[in-house]
Amino acid sequence: MRLTPDLIVRAYANGVFPMAVSATSAELHWFEPRRRGVMPLDAFHVSRSLRRVRQRSRRRGGFRFSCDADFTGVVARCADRDETWINDDIARCFGELHDIGLAHSCEVWTPDGGFAGGVYGLALGGAFFAESMVSGVTDGSKLALAELVARLRAGGFALLDTQYLTPHLQSLGGVEISKAHYRARLSEALTIGADTEAAFGPASAADGAVWQE
Repeated sequence: MRLTPDLIVRAYANGVFPMAVSATSAELHWFEPRRRGVMPLDAFHVSRSLRRVRQRSRRRGGFRFSCDADFTGVVARCADRDETWINDDIARCFGELHDIGLAHSCEVWTPDGGFAGGVYGLALGGAFFAESMVSGVTDGSKLALAELVARLRAGGFALLDTQYLTPHLQSLGGVEISKAHYRARLSEALTIGADTEAAFGPASAADGAVWQE
């Protein structure tokens, strides 16, 4: 079965997502975890250490935050690991979803223009399915996720799906919920007409970030 944007949209709207065996494998498996990882949008934890990372950067000119400035690059960096579930088919399909305005990325850049971190995923209604995130510097992925959470709040999103709960996500406020609870929340979120311009449009803060301490 060839992976297509339509197939991805229908699968995610039903709580199912694909993962490849490896970056070089054409074999895909479909998953619907019994316990689903979600990030409550009103409970994201910006730690003191993360605030300090941003404050130190401001003294050197500040991080720059962007949305959809380098979607392909974020996906490529997420896939460029010894172990990854993102193969060429998944990367291609999400690129097509980005082209039609359904997939988005948040990027963080160092004061000298280097890549600091990023996260990408799929937006359907008031649900955002975060696929993967990556760091170019220490805590870069956390900064990108903080930016994404703030953008989703601004757009009136109701659900941030992280698929699985890792210790990294748990430290930021992520939780696990049952499949039944997730399906109920997903069904409700899909009926919401989120404001995608508020969520994924240009940042308005002086240093290019939506999220504020």
